[in-house]
Formats: sequence, structure tokens, C-alpha cells
Amino acid sequence: MQPSMKVTSTILIATLIAIAMPACNKPKHDAPASEEVAFSIPANFPATEYNIAENPVTTAGFKLGRKLFYDARLSRDNSTSCGSCHIQTSAFTHHGHQFSHGIDNKLGTRNSPAVMNMAWNKSFMWDGGVIHLDLFPTSPITNPVEMDETVANVLEKLKEDKDYPTMFKAAFGTEDITTASTFKAMSQFMNMLVSANSRYDKWIRNEDGQLSADEIAGYNLFKAKCSSCHSTDLFTDGDFHNNGLYASYTDKGRAKVTEDPTDDGKFKTPSLRNVEKTPPYMHNGSKASLESVLQHYANGVKASATLDPKLQENANIGIPLTDVEQAQIISFLKTLTDDEFIRDRRFSEQ
Repeated sequence: MQPSMKVTSTILIATLIAIAMPACNKPKHDAPASEEVAFSIPANFPATEYNIAENPVTTAGFKLGRKLFYDARLSRDNSTSCGSCHIQTSAFTHHGHQFSHGIDNKLGTRNSPAVMNMAWNKSFMWDGGVIHLDLFPTSPITNPVEMDETVANVLEKLKEDKDYPTMFKAAFGTEDITTASTFKAMSQFMNMLVSANSRYDKWIRNEDGQLSADEIAGYNLFKAKCSSCHSTDLFTDGDFHNNGLYASYTDKGRAKVTEDPTDDGKFKTPSLRNVEKTPPYMHNGSKASLESVLQHYANGVKASATLDPKLQENANIGIPLTDVEQAQIISFLKTLTDDEFIRDRRFSEQ
């Protein structure tokens, strides 16, 4: 499930209408309170963007969402699931793949981003073309090089399965399988994909984590030189920046959504959590290693009209970084690996 090339406004509007149906057609949350799963905000995290109270996670909803996440019937030829390109052992990315293979072995143009800490996202995809998690699945399902299916066909396939009607009833109080209930179940699963137990987290929360002198030096360098974009303990500002990969961009990034030329070459800041596990890097997977990423910022940034001002604050564009400083920052970034998240059997295909 690669990032979408572009979701048409017609599809988004139709999905919004389906999700915002009159109350009689909305999924019912009839599961008893004891069925709710504890969704908690880590102590070092900000408030969520997603309103959990409007779609509380239940055991039944979570299990349904997990089944849907790993169900290849969401694709036209039943070959490709969300989990095909968002693999847990790679922090829900597609490790080693610059571009994931979708339907008919087709390739897209953007690298698969990590599916984690989704409840804190203000927008989705590299260009921010989706603005609500409950709409997120529409993009890969309908993308011609990803799943190449229609939402209507997906619903018909689910209705033919012997298990789904019972699972939908357990989750939403009715056997009706609708766009809204399908996507809300998937949101429940994705909202639970919280990564917040790395060595860094345990250290910053004064738990049992310890960092070495090099890692702490890297942390201090990171705060001084990188945290303006990779901010808070989410390690992203959720905004869009041109980071100087190219002097001109074939893929216009955020400008494909806004149609504003001042957004040319701007892409969403990725979270750096589990970054050790998620190469290659950048929106197009053009950097194979963390070393190459730091080298880019130190001496490879290309000037352009929309280059982020933060990369033009010094005599030379980019971020001044010595080889030692780059190595220390990488040492720190590796402390963001959350092995508990990557190995959590709740999130694996059952």
C-alpha cells in the first residue's frame, strides 16, 4: 500500500458523505464499556489529532480492523493488502523497497511511509492529500498502481465472507457492512499502533532507559539542528517542507494538492521514530542509509525557489555538520527504535 499519487475530490466527497450519514445509518457502538480497549497518550506525547471519543477502540473493533488491514481482498485481484507494503518487522514500512509493488506488480513514485502513531496525524500521505484517518484507506484502495479497486467492490467482497458479518455486529451492533464501519474499524486498529517505548522514551520519562555519552551528544545536536522540523516527541511537525533534494521537482509534492506553486517540492516531514528500521529514506526512497541522509543535509542541499528557509540560515545552504556530529546524531536516532512495538503480537497478522 504505497502513498497515493492523488485521490480525486469525487472519491473523497463520496466517502465523507458515507461517513457523515444520518445517525440511523452510522455504525452503532453498542459494545459494553468493558469491551473498550485502553487507548492512552504516552506521557511525553502531545494530545491526539484524532477524536478517539468519536470512535473508541473496542476489542471487537480492533480485531476487525486488524483483519481488514491484512486482507488482500481490498485489492482488485485479491493480491495486495495494506500489510503487504506496511510490514510490522520494518515498523510498518516496506524495508529495502524504494517503491512498493502494487497490483499487477506495478510501481508507484513514492516510498511507503510508516504506519504508526496515526492518531497524532493532521494529514496523511507525503502530500497531505488525505485529511482524516477514516478516509485514509480510500487512497490506496482506489489508486491504480496500488490496489486498483473500488470501495463498493470491497464491501461486496466482505459481505460474501462468512466471518465478517459476525465481526461487524460484534464491533458496531449490526451485521451491515458499510464504508463508514469498515474504515472506522481500520482506524481503530491503526490508532492502536502507538510506538512510544524506545530507549529514548524510557530515558526521557525517567524510567529505566540509559543513553551513552555519544547518544546524549547526538540528542543535543539533534535538538539544535534538526528539531525545528522533527519536533516534539513525535519527531515530526506534521508540516510540509522542501528539503533541497533537487533544484527542480518532477513530483510537485504538496503542490499537487494545493495547486499552489509555492508548495512545489514540499513533502510531509516523516517521523523519525524507528528510523533505523525504515530505509530507504525521503519521499522517493532516494537515500539508502542514515549516513547518506545526514550527508545530504551537510553538503548536498540544492537551492530552489521553495527551499525551506531553515536550510538557508547559514553562509552555505544546508545544516553545518561535521563527520563526528553526523555519527553522534545517528547514534541518537537509533535510540528511537521501539522493539516492543515491532514485536507486539497484537499488531501482527493473526
